[in-house]
Amino acid sequence: MTYQIDYFHQRVLAEIESWPVDVLADYARLVELLAQHGPTLRLPHAKAFGAGLFELRPRGHSGIGRAFYCFLHRKRIIVVHAFIKKTQETPDKELKLARKRVKELQQND
Repeated sequence: MTYQIDYFHQRVLAEIESWPVDVLADYARLVELLAQHGPTLRLPHAKAFGAGLFELRPRGHSGIGRAFYCFLHRKRIIVVHAFIKKTQETPDKELKLARKRVKELQQND
């Protein structure tokens, strides 16, 4: 099964493309796995946050990236938010924004 990966907004893709090259390379590898395996992709590559929100977990020597995503009908995955992680825990503001976007997508799907 192949899933189609889209982005909530062009800014989300631009944020990912601005990541350090080693983190971006790991993201590219993980997004291919996500497209192939969909919701069965789990730790250490992906993590479920509940209410339809998931996290892709790319990393490199330069840092740690996070890309939040959700699944929609017709085998679509939407990356709703992405950032470079600077602390051990995921900041609340990043999580709240991702949850808000997922809720918006689910209401319109």
